[in-house]
Formats: sequence, C-alpha cells, structure tokens
Amino acid sequence: MNASSSHHITVGELIARFLEGAKVKSAFGVISIHNMPILDAFHRRQNLRFISSRGEAGACNMADAYARATGGLGVFVTSTGTGAGNAAGGLIEAYTAGTPLMHLTGQIESEFVDQDLGYIHEAPAQLAMLKAVGKGAFRIRNAASALSVLQEAYRLAMTAPRGPVSIEIPIDVQARLLQVPLDLEPPVLSPMLPDPAKLNLLYEELRKAKRPLLWLGGGARGASSGVQRLVRLGFGVVTSVQGRGILEESHPHTLGSYNLQKPVELFYQTCDALLVVGSRLRSNETLKYQLRFPKRLYRIDADALAQNKGYESDLFVLGDAALSLNALADLLEQGLPMQIDKDLIKDLAKAKQEAQAQVDDALGPYCVLKQAVQNVAQKGLWWVRDITLSNTMWGNRAPALHHPRAGVHALGGGIGQGLPMAIGVSVANEDLDLKRQTLLLCGDGGLVLNMGELACAVQERAQMVILLMNDKSYGVIRNIQDDIYGARHCYVDLHNPNFETLCESLGLGFYRLDKDGDVQSVLEKAFQQTQAIQAPVLVEVDMNAWGPFKIKFAGPILKKDQDEK
Repeated sequence: MNASSSHHITVGELIARFLEGAKVKSAFGVISIHNMPILDAFHRRQNLRFISSRGEAGACNMADAYARATGGLGVFVTSTGTGAGNAAGGLIEAYTAGTPLMHLTGQIESEFVDQDLGYIHEAPAQLAMLKAVGKGAFRIRNAASALSVLQEAYRLAMTAPRGPVSIEIPIDVQARLLQVPLDLEPPVLSPMLPDPAKLNLLYEELRKAKRPLLWLGGGARGASSGVQRLVRLGFGVVTSVQGRGILEESHPHTLGSYNLQKPVELFYQTCDALLVVGSRLRSNETLKYQLRFPKRLYRIDADALAQNKGYESDLFVLGDAALSLNALADLLEQGLPMQIDKDLIKDLAKAKQEAQAQVDDALGPYCVLKQAVQNVAQKGLWWVRDITLSNTMWGNRAPALHHPRAGVHALGGGIGQGLPMAIGVSVANEDLDLKRQTLLLCGDGGLVLNMGELACAVQERAQMVILLMNDKSYGVIRNIQDDIYGARHCYVDLHNPNFETLCESLGLGFYRLDKDGDVQSVLEKAFQQTQAIQAPVLVEVDMNAWGPFKIKFAGPILKKDQDEK
C-alpha cells in the first residue's frame, strides 16, 4: 500500500495539492537534488505544468510575468544556496512590481541547517537574504506546520500590496509523511473595504470639480468597471506605465501613459482635481517628483504607507481600488449632476496629440517601426519589454493597449528580464486559452544576458515574436557617456553572436528587418510562422544600419530637460 492510498502524503505532495487548490496551472524552475520531492509530486500528479527554465533568475521572471498576465499567483521552484541566490534579482523585480509570487526553495537536511559547516548547497543566511528581497520568507521546519506556512505565505503574497514570498523547505522535511489535511484550500481573502466617511469626504470634494482627472497605477488594474463609470461621468484619465490598458488606450478620455511630455504637464495645470489610484507616482514617471500636478491631489490605495509618498495628498482613502471607485461612482451618480467643463476632453485630446507628435518626432527612422507594431497590436497583443533604449523612446507609451494586463515590462529597471517574462506570458496565454500574440521588445545586451532561456522557449513551444533592437552596445549607457563623460565609450561595446545562425541552431524562426522594407509585412509573417512552427521567431533590427534616433536619450528625463523642450 503506498502513502497516498493510506491517506498519508509527503510534504512535497501537500505542496502540489495546495497549489492545485489555488488554481495554479503552471509553475517554473530548475530541478535539483534539494527540491526533488516537490517536483516528483508535480510529475506524478500531472495536474500542474512545470516549465524547466535554464536558470533560477529566468524562472522567477517567468513566474512574475505569468502572474501579471493571469492576475493570479505565480510559482517557481529553486534549489538551495546558489540556486535560491540566483533568483534574488527577479524577486526584487517582482517586489517592485507588486507581483504575487510563491518561491519554493529547497534547504539542506534539517540537522545541518544554520551550522555553517560548508555542507554542499548550504547558505547559512539564506532566509535573511530572501526576507531582504521580497515581502516575506518562511521556513517549513516540520511536516505538521507545512500547511499553515503555505496558507500564510499565500495570504501574504495575495494581500495588497501584493508581493513575492519565499518558503524554504529542508530536503528531509519535503519527503516526510503526514495525514492528508481536511482544509487544503488556500485561505479566502477579502479586499480592503474603504471607510464610508472618507469616501463621503472624497465625494464632496470631487462633485465640485469642473476638470477632474484620474491617474491610474498598477494597483488599479482590477478596477476597470469603476474607472469606466467615472469616465462616463466626464473624468479624464492618465496612467502610469504599469496602469496601461485599464481604460482602453484608444478611448477619447485617456492620455494613456503620455504623462511626462510638456503639453501634458500644461494640461494638468488646467485641471482642478487629480485622483491618484493604486500608484506610487514613481520617480521616473514624475520627473523625480517635480512634475507639476493639479493643485488638489487625492489618493486611493490599499497600502496605508502610500499616503503622502512623493507628493502630499489633500485626502487619502485606504481601500481596494475596485471597491472604492465603484462606491465613489455610486455617490456621484446618485448626487447632483457634475458640472464638467465641456472642453475638458477636447483639451485632453489636444495635449495627447501634441505629446504623441513629440515622441514620434524623436524617433526619426523608427517611427515606421512603431506604427507597424501599432497596426499589429490592433489584433490583440501581449506587449512585453526589456530595459532597452527603444522601450524608453516609445515602447512604454505605444502601441495602444486594450487590456489592463496586456503590458509586461521590467518595472525595476533590470536588463535581461524581458525574454523569460515573454515565456511566462506565452504560457499564461495558453492557460487562459486566449488568442493574443506575444511580442517581446528587447536589445542585444538584454537578450544575450539570459540567452539560455531561448532553449527553454523552444522546448516549451512558446509562441512569441522577439523584436531584437541590435546596436551592438549598451545604447543608453553610450548616450550617457556622450552627455556627461566626454564621449569616452568604455565597456559598452558588445560582441554578439550571429543571431540568424543562433536561431537556426536552436530551432527558432528568423527574419531581418530592413529599413526600406515592408516592416509590417515582416512582422505579420513572423507571427504567422511562430504559430506554424510552435516556436519563437526572432526579428532582428540592425540599428547601426537604420541610424540613430533623432533625439538622444541619456537617462531619466529631469524637470530642466522637459522645460527646455
């Protein structure tokens, strides 16, 4: 009689069953001697797909992007010691982005833990390291406590503000038997209710506004219905990069994420109320907190610590974005009609048009590429971006997105995370049974950093197009050296593989995008091929042949730079 038939299971199987109860369909990671009981349970049960990444950093980025695309929990598995340490950068990215992750990592045998014996795969301060790079970290010390630790880790990861939580499990504990628990389901979590009195105060303020504007961040991605109700009342909208698509970016009431350009700031000055929802108003989206907003600024956030961060607020409402905005819409709809200035949306559209023209003018020869991506995006797109010059110049604002989870990017500024993120999104697209196309915008430096994950993408039949902007250097750093360091170009030139040959050796499709060619036709062929071969297709843009952008980007835009334009 085996363990399962006698109503006893291993801790490894308990983990598998718990994740199944949490509706997790796919997990990512690298198999190791110190996580085998967990992955063996995944394999035996066959209810959860496991994607074998080529490194733990990639696994974390894949799980992060998977969670962003699905709106649920992302899960990845690493070994102990160096394996867990490899994921630290990815955990920082997930923490920055507020992504709910469960990181399951092995640990050496219980009797040797924390003794600094030089035991293979030992990391004496592993738990402290994981606590420093995430929202929390726990150790399962025995089989009896396994379920309670899993439940608390799930609660912490999924409670706003969300974030990554690590659990380390000694290898002997993973293999121990316990009776099948009755309450294997994850805890039921309730969103934070806003204070009715605070909402009433906010209502009293906003009902008097003539030119009200919403600023939507990533924390408002579940609040589309409330946003649409306020838009129907006459509100205008602008978003952070993380908040793109909460209101379709083709909607006449939204600026999209054109939030830094001078025409937009001048438009802000004509508005009499700004309601910031689920956004930290980050430095790179506010000219290091110098961007001039309307005089009255209000905030709704599920994080109590968001109050007065970056900018002081006239009123702060602590609560879930969706509940708060719908309750606010109830009050505004039931009260006297708002006296919205009839010119508000016309002025918003003018500011957006001028901002878009500024961006397009800066692109020079690459404007045709941006437009081709825009045309492809109209058919439905997952828009994944690595940290690269092209993303800064246009990818963070275009193409127009039509879904609050359609945009995935390295929010924390870490290079090389785009490729594994695109794999995670591609897997999510399958699990969600959607028909969107996955397009990754990345540079040569970022792609090569995690190039091993191309093999993972082929093995997992990831359908995606990689738009590779190849300038054979770290382009932004080169521009900074031109601007500040007397054009001394040190350590920025990159030796790259022949990408066509590389793709052929791995089983990827390949196209080269010529400046004078039919750009949109090539992109459409690439998407047709990725579906036909069920493998990634790489489209290379030789930036040295295309030429430079018309305007040189040399680091985050500052207030003085904007004022000079």
